[in-house]
Formats: sequence, structure tokens, C-alpha cells
Amino acid sequence: MPATFAELPGWARDDLRAAWPAFLSSCSVLGKRADWRESCTVARTVDKGSEAAIRLFFETFLQPQRVVAPDGSDSGLVTGYYEPLLRGARKQGGPYQTPLYRVPDDLLTIELAGLYPDLKGKRLRGRLQGRKVVPYSSRAEIAQASFTGKELLWVEDSVEAFFLEVQGSGRVQLDSGETVRVAYADQNGHPYKSIGKWLIEQGELTPEQASAQGIKAWIAGHPTRKQELFNANPSYVFFREEKLPDPSIGPKGSLGVPLTPQRSVAVDASQVPLGVPLFLSTTQAASDIPMQRLVMAQDTGGAIKGAIRVDFFFGFGTEAAENAGRMKQRGQVWLLLPKPQ
Repeated sequence: MPATFAELPGWARDDLRAAWPAFLSSCSVLGKRADWRESCTVARTVDKGSEAAIRLFFETFLQPQRVVAPDGSDSGLVTGYYEPLLRGARKQGGPYQTPLYRVPDDLLTIELAGLYPDLKGKRLRGRLQGRKVVPYSSRAEIAQASFTGKELLWVEDSVEAFFLEVQGSGRVQLDSGETVRVAYADQNGHPYKSIGKWLIEQGELTPEQASAQGIKAWIAGHPTRKQELFNANPSYVFFREEKLPDPSIGPKGSLGVPLTPQRSVAVDASQVPLGVPLFLSTTQAASDIPMQRLVMAQDTGGAIKGAIRVDFFFGFGTEAAENAGRMKQRGQVWLLLPKPQ
């Protein structure tokens, strides 16, 4: 629904210079589209050091649109994610007993748009069984199967390996001293199921306890049920290795550009166009302190479904992990879209 910049809570207080590099990254993709071409062309001429010039650009060329869900609600769930650091090795041995797998050769991806244009962006994953395509192995089946030869790396902590899948990418410090980045490569086709929600349904945790920290504490107290818990999420993520030339640059999101800590978010791309700027009004992790800022829709996630559903990228490091694990707030979202010509 059309809105004005004056209606955006905290818009006047946000330092837009912090969001500008992320917006220019989005423009590397958006600028190829007719509706964004003029805005992104002008953006390249704006003084990146001038908060006033950046603010004038947004208020001149873009129009806020308040996002309202089909049920009429104007607020939704805001969670957080981060880039974790694991310890690992290229060969199994010692503490390194948990594999991270690369994409298996028998995983088929079927694009549906070729047959059904209205299903653009939808795809099925499976494997051949004789002449039939059947669902690919679930997490429980992968845990029991032999994927020998498909190990990308071996890491020392199975719990952190599971949470790496949830985050979608991370860094692994190898026993050789080298640090590499592992990025999302594909997924087994099964729907993502929240293990936090499963623990709540089982009566093991309350909603307030079901943070990443609370889940890890539960696992530490119930080690024999760890795999049972993991199997509650049949989705399984496969990874690829990437070089880490500059540790200050974030991992690439679904848009194909590096994520900017505290200025990039994951959205449901079927509801919100990837790349566009959003104004987010929410509160800090486990707090009532307002967090209102301009962010860019540059990523997606298996758990991110709905018009007002945002996953906030906190970045890399201990503080980012702590905040992301506790982030479960309500929030409102405005899209900033080019003004009609």
C-alpha cells in the first residue's frame, strides 16, 4: 500500500551511508531491469560520503510501499542469521568425524517452468529409480547411507554442522591453518522443518527457550536424542567450497552479491522481489529497543515464507552469532520501489 517517507518510523534517524554500499550491490542486478535502470544509473553518481545526498536520492526516485499480508496484518516475524566459523580438515581423523557433503551426482533438479510457465522459479529435486523420478533421500536416510567420496570437508562438531545448514554458508578453519568458505550449493528437495518448533511441540522447550542457544543447551543435556532431533528436519543442504580472499567481504546471497552485515536480509522471493531496498521497523534481539533501518533483500532461506517474513543478516563473529540466535521479533516492512514514470 502506498506510503510516504514521513510514515517510516525512524527513517530520519537512520544513517543511510551505512546502507549505500549494499544498495549499489543490489543495483548491479536491479540496474539490468527497465524499471530500475534510471534509478541505478543515477545512484552511481551520488556522493557516497554525503548522507544528505543519499537521502535526497531515495526520496526523489523511490516510493515507499507498506507490505500488508493477505490476512490484513501489517507485521510479521523477524529472525536473524550469521556466518559461523567451524573447525575442520580435508580428511577424516581425530576430532573431525562429521562430513559436509558436496552435491551428489544422482541428485536431479527438474525446472517446472518449461512445462508450466506459471510455476516459474519452482523446481523439484529427486533421483532416478529405474525409469521413475522419486524423492531424494531425507536427512534421516542420508545419515544412514554411505556417501563415501562425496565429503567436501570434515568438521569436529555435528551440532555446528547442522546449524551451518540453517545459516546457508560459513567458514571452516582447517587443521592446516587455512580458512575457507563453504557456500550453499543445493538441497535435497525436502521441506525445511524447524527443530525449535519440534521441541516446543514435544513439550521439551517453551517458545521463549527455543533460541539457537536454548536448542544447543537441550542437545547438550540429551546427547542420545541428537540425531532424533536433527531428523525432525528432513531438509539437507549440500555445500561447495569457495576461496576467502578478503575476510571482510560477506558470503554471497541468493541475489549473487556479497551480503552486508546488518544491511542485508533474506526474504520470500515469491512475495518480495530480490534486490529491492526495504525499510525494516523491528526491535533488537530479545529486546524492546527499536531497530529501524534501510536494508536490502539479497537472500532467501528455506524457513523464510510469507509476505512479511524477514531474516536479518548479522554478519560474522561471536556477537553476530549471539544476536542471530536470539532474534525472534515482530516487525513491519516497507518496499522502496521506483516511482512510476
